[in-house]
Amino acid sequence: MKLNLYLLKSTVVAALGGLLFGFDTAVIAGTTHALTDTFRLSPAALGLTVSVALWGTILGSMFAGIPGDKIGRRDSLRAMAVLYVISSLGCALAWNWFALVLFRFIGGLGIGGSSVLGPMYIAEVAPAKWRGRLVGLFQFNIVFGILLAYFSNYIVGTMQLGAAEWRWKLGVPAVPAVLFLLLLFGIPRSPRWLVKKQRVAEAREVLRMTGEENYEQELQDIIASIDAEHVADDPLFSWKYRLPIFLAVSIGMFNQLSGINAILYYLNDIFAYAGFNKVSSDLQAVAIGATNLVFTMLAMSVIDRIGRKTLLLIGSVGTAACLGGVATIFLSGRHQSFLVWLLIGYIAFFAFSQGAVIWVFLSEVFPNRVRAKGQSLGSFSHWFMNALISGIFPLLAASSGGYPFVFFALMMILQFLVVLFFYPETKGVSLEEMQRKLGIA
Repeated sequence: MKLNLYLLKSTVVAALGGLLFGFDTAVIAGTTHALTDTFRLSPAALGLTVSVALWGTILGSMFAGIPGDKIGRRDSLRAMAVLYVISSLGCALAWNWFALVLFRFIGGLGIGGSSVLGPMYIAEVAPAKWRGRLVGLFQFNIVFGILLAYFSNYIVGTMQLGAAEWRWKLGVPAVPAVLFLLLLFGIPRSPRWLVKKQRVAEAREVLRMTGEENYEQELQDIIASIDAEHVADDPLFSWKYRLPIFLAVSIGMFNQLSGINAILYYLNDIFAYAGFNKVSSDLQAVAIGATNLVFTMLAMSVIDRIGRKTLLLIGSVGTAACLGGVATIFLSGRHQSFLVWLLIGYIAFFAFSQGAVIWVFLSEVFPNRVRAKGQSLGSFSHWFMNALISGIFPLLAASSGGYPFVFFALMMILQFLVVLFFYPETKGVSLEEMQRKLGIA
């Protein structure tokens, strides 16, 4: 089966939500000094300015499934695009600190919502053969968005804009956000959502247009799985969904128990703790960002051949080994010259495994009837654990040096065992066949 242009266009447009996700997350890094001076922020106030988007993300991921089910995945993505536009323009025009915090929070709602709705939409329009690589485009765009934010900050920084520089940096994301909104008017609705709303003829046409080889049989499988005319929506928290719930919550938690965001957020501090006097933050961003991008692309190229489970197992071993090395450097106070390479190796293994797999896997393990709610649950566990670990990490690292890295390494060993014994392989399996495989047909 060939990848047709209609399917590719629909996927690329939906995945732009990931680019905005990455851009909005990283762009603040280039403005913290200016914001501190402009609004006379204390360290605590600056911390709130940076982290408030994260709390908006938690709420956005919790509740995105509601409009996702009610008005559809595509139309809900349009709402997320509007939030991105409002946030970017609002931050750029912020008249005081409270306005800035409010618009940062609104941006977080968009990030959280798109982290649920983007992968879910792509999974529902993509044939099983292509699903891993196409949903993986969302993660690729997150990583690319982060690099784009660094590059944008650099370009704006060379334009001699003076006191208004931070406003331009925070306003630039409005351009891709408007583009995202406009392009969303050119893609179809999810065929699975259409069947759920008993719009079967429209669903058939979308399946045909996206290149599903046996679209009539696929349509009948979707109808059978949703029981569109006879079965009301099930509550997510029922006994029969215990395995998908466990899979979604555990993969979201392990993604952050790897320490990924704590390490990225506090990279400068980590180098300082290790005894480095001065390491260029720009070079760190480029090295880490480039590694992330290269290994995300590598994972996308093999995810539908090697499989999601195998990538997670490889990543568990690699990240545990690298984290163990980092912990050894901190606890022994020796071999600091290896720290940069261990962190780059860690990023490579993370990008090749958890980073590329999480959004794909979350979009695959829930049946059609509760996919929106289930994806919200998995995304919520990811963002909540992110906020928790990112808040605790600097306190623990300051008082105990290498022990947080020991903890992260142990969590990756635990992940290896959980994935090995409990996770199913989802590559090449249709979404309807997957729910039969999990015993929830």
